Amino acid sequence: MAVKKLILVTAKHLPQHKYFESLAKQLSKELNVPLDVIEEDYIFVNTYGEKDEFGMAWLPQLFAEIDGEIKPILTRLPINERTLDVDLEKARAVALSTLNVKV
Repeated sequence: MAVKKLILVTAKHLPQHKYFESLAKQLSKELNVPLDVIEEDYIFVNTYGEKDEFGMAWLPQLFAEIDGEIKPILTRLPINERTLDVDLEKARAVALSTLNVKV
């Protein structure tokens, strides 16, 4: 399973944007693959992303192109239960685990 590139679909005005962008850049460097950042492409996230109970996708979501297929690798940011802050290390671990890369 070879990751060809990462794709971040986001909206700069959303509070989670800065966390997803930072993590996507880190993973891109770590995996040595390009990162495409796409602004507010709801058709893309509705086609490939995770959806809520009403069938609507949200932003931001991080995807990987693997063997010609687009797969979601991080659709929500984990929260540290103790501090109630975004847990970027856990988010990294979730993304790498989804890609079957050793953390």
